[in-house]
Amino acid sequence: MLLGGWREVFSQKPESSVAAMGWVTGDSLWSVAVFTAIFLLLVDLMHQRKFWTSHYPPGPLPVPALGNLLQVDFENMPYSLYKLRHRFGDVFSLQMAWKPVVVINGPKAVREVLVNCGEDTSDRPLFPIYEHLGLGPRSQGVVLATYGPAWREQRRFSVSTMRNFGLGKKSLEQWIIEEAGHLCAAFTDQAGGPFNPYRPLNKAVCNVISSLIFARRFEYEDSYFIQLLKMMSESIGEDTSLIAEVLNAVPMLLRIPGVPGKAFPKQKAFVDMVDKLLTEHKLTWDPAQPPRHLTDAFVAEVKKAKGNPESSFNDENLHMVVLDLFSAGMVTTSTTLTWALLLMILHPDVQCRVQEEIDEVLGQARTPVMEDQARMPFTTAVIHEVQRFGDIAPLNLPHMTSRDIEVQGFVIPKGTTLITNLSSVLKDESAWEKPLQFHPEHFLDAQGRFLKPEAFIPFGAGRRACLGEPLARMELFLFFTCLLQRFTFSVPPGQPPPSALGNFALPVVPKPYELCAVPR
Repeated sequence: MLLGGWREVFSQKPESSVAAMGWVTGDSLWSVAVFTAIFLLLVDLMHQRKFWTSHYPPGPLPVPALGNLLQVDFENMPYSLYKLRHRFGDVFSLQMAWKPVVVINGPKAVREVLVNCGEDTSDRPLFPIYEHLGLGPRSQGVVLATYGPAWREQRRFSVSTMRNFGLGKKSLEQWIIEEAGHLCAAFTDQAGGPFNPYRPLNKAVCNVISSLIFARRFEYEDSYFIQLLKMMSESIGEDTSLIAEVLNAVPMLLRIPGVPGKAFPKQKAFVDMVDKLLTEHKLTWDPAQPPRHLTDAFVAEVKKAKGNPESSFNDENLHMVVLDLFSAGMVTTSTTLTWALLLMILHPDVQCRVQEEIDEVLGQARTPVMEDQARMPFTTAVIHEVQRFGDIAPLNLPHMTSRDIEVQGFVIPKGTTLITNLSSVLKDESAWEKPLQFHPEHFLDAQGRFLKPEAFIPFGAGRRACLGEPLARMELFLFFTCLLQRFTFSVPPGQPPPSALGNFALPVVPKPYELCAVPR
């Protein structure tokens, strides 16, 4: 009927066009609406057909075309998934528009997916939203790349190069210790008055990453440095919003002029600023000299791989690897340190015990080094408990199945996006004595010795575990211990204690707060 109606309209003679248009604006528009609805429903049914099996994980009833997009709170995803877990169990399904998603909860199921089935769950789903940032199909990197030979090559390069430039060696430790001195000086400049510690912490951690990637340290008041960090901080949450999920699920919307720029303006600005730094350092590369930093080492590999179409060493991947290390390595560690200082002012008794251990092992004059960590079990336990309680990456980055797998008795088909809910492990009631409270004793045995439970996985697990974990551990211990050695932190006089709740994004950051840093 619909096709016949349109055929009749286009066969009308000019004098009957007005009448024809009247017909179009009436019955025809209604027919188009019905046809479109039926078409979307059929497409939706076709997408879901392969999941109609009694062995597929249960989940809330999806709406045609939208799936469960309107049933999930993207402003507080962990709580949404917590409620759904109580309805459907540790393994349940969602439909994000036409994208099938399975959420994995609890220590047993998460370990089964990330470790036991690691070879088949280490892929990544596509992220169309990043293409507007210039991260095209040749961009692999080490974080968002699809699982395969290119990813393995880039991960090996990143790990080995970080080792060569000091990861696990004295040189990088000295960089961090030197930067800790600059950080303490920035805190001293506050003269004991109230301030938000996030910015100086961010600057210190960024300088460590910048030293590794560019062999460059910025002064804290450098205007370009300040703007770079501002763009990075303001971009947090842009790619975890409902808008981002819709654009990833329906990438054709990204072709609408102006949509990407309006949806992700801060990310675009941040990428452009990092690209400027990268371009500057590529131009100074001298093949006759040993590599000065990771960028030099990568450019050398690009030159070696010239003419080899199988190699993943190209300009696009250099761009992506630098962005991966610069953003992921900077924000997660500075956010964890921001949580650490917040929890110290909320738990002054814990802060006092840390300082007693520091005074006993280090005194007031000697700068801490990594060798001291083995003799400081309580300080080490506090840092680990900050990571567990802060829970800054509650949903990890999504994985994708590269073949059909079975988890907890459920069959998960190839091509399914997996959300591994790390929060459900870090706050699991069976693994932790006080899962919702800050309790450093979670990491101490009866004799006060440090221990690390199996459920402690803030860096993920399996093949996709964070490659920067050793660097992050070094930074957390040295920065935290230096600060607690030099200052006592407290809630500013006259202000109420700040909230211990975070704002959901990637990463989860504490709500803005101020503290006073009084020299000891």
